[in-house]
Amino acid sequence: MTAAEATPELDFPEEAVHDDRAFLGHPKGLGFLGMVEACERFSYYSMQTLLTLYMVKYLLLPGRQESVIGLAWLKTHIFPGLEGQPLASEIFGVYTATVYLTPILGGILADLLLGRRAALIAGALIMSLGHFLMAFESAFLFALISLVVGVGLFKGNIASQVGELYGPNDNRRAMAFQIFYIFINVSVIAAPLVSGTLGEKVGWHWGFGCAGVVMVLGLFLYIFARPWLPADSGKPEKSAEPRAKFQPGDGPRVLAVLVLVPIMAVSLLTNQEIFNAYLVWADQQFQLTFFGTTLPTSWMITIDATLSFSMLVAVAAFWAWIGGRTGKEPDELGKMLIGCVFIIGGGLCLYTAATTQGSGKIGLFWPVMFHLVNSIGFAHLLPVSLALFTRLAPRALNASIIGIYYLSFFGANLAVGKIGTLFETMPTPQFWLLHVASAVIALVGFGAFKLFLADRLMGQPDTASG
Repeated sequence: MTAAEATPELDFPEEAVHDDRAFLGHPKGLGFLGMVEACERFSYYSMQTLLTLYMVKYLLLPGRQESVIGLAWLKTHIFPGLEGQPLASEIFGVYTATVYLTPILGGILADLLLGRRAALIAGALIMSLGHFLMAFESAFLFALISLVVGVGLFKGNIASQVGELYGPNDNRRAMAFQIFYIFINVSVIAAPLVSGTLGEKVGWHWGFGCAGVVMVLGLFLYIFARPWLPADSGKPEKSAEPRAKFQPGDGPRVLAVLVLVPIMAVSLLTNQEIFNAYLVWADQQFQLTFFGTTLPTSWMITIDATLSFSMLVAVAAFWAWIGGRTGKEPDELGKMLIGCVFIIGGGLCLYTAATTQGSGKIGLFWPVMFHLVNSIGFAHLLPVSLALFTRLAPRALNASIIGIYYLSFFGANLAVGKIGTLFETMPTPQFWLLHVASAVIALVGFGAFKLFLADRLMGQPDTASG
């Protein structure tokens, strides 16, 4: 599933900053924020789509990798003995993992030092620098560091502004986040088509440069949109009021979150592998030539993103229909268990593709079925798990619990980097069976939590269960 993370409920001001209806019945600022976020997500997914292919097919080849500043030290002290695709997998894993840590620090910097607007602008500038540094092979590692820092400053400081466009009783807010989410998904679908095609067909640096140009465009849009955006709260004022104290039952709920994080991380492995070893496999073994034209491998990400968005809508509509007809539907953990079953099915599609390949290339039937089935699984897992974590979070720790939730992505991406190093040495069917096994472990983990710990740790029975 290629889709941006859902946005949790946030605390909003008593009065809307801008209560106009100039953009589809919503404040004009929503349109600007949506376009800015679309530019950032376009640039980010352009980079993530091209990164592994760029390293495996170009940068880490003998005779070229020697020019990368700091790579020799990295190979000696951090990833000893790794070359080629395994080395690319480890670098990919560390890069994509740290992207989920730095937004926590970015939020702290915005709150305590920079203010939200300054942090966001700094993040956009540093991300743009990172994309343009990708044009210089020697600066590759500095480019990755710049992107990690830039995402950290940008990512957590834009979604909160959407909510601040509305008062607490404005029923347009829920639709606003849906519109905001549509902007994101359109950009995720477009990124592989545009930057991926430029990178694979014209030149790698053209793809990265395109991502940088779009990020700069997003920065200009944000600066231009200032009159229609919420005022920056800047540094928080010291308050004499004491911080909210823990309530009875908060301790077990925090423990429930800590138990669920590693299970969640294991459930994510197959999905997070899509940008790593899966793309290398697709590039080497998929039948992507039609009528004499070879399609860019990165277009597989567009297929995934399109199905991901479609299945999010379809699954939500399905359960709304079931709830309307029967008056009940599975609770969050029930849906997450269903999701794991579909993720297992998706992994088995890849196993089937590998075992039935024969001597030729792999047709697209089984890969597309993987993206479809896996997307149905993650439509049950990704937004539902975030809803579960926010429901479990004590009010005094709401923001911290969201940060803890994203540690599951941090762990999953680190693991994907490690597991991806096995791709060249392990038979391909067994490689994908390993991912199927991870989804089975997650299924067992969520099931055990629901059976033995949910009522005890979550503090109250699930009223939505059927």
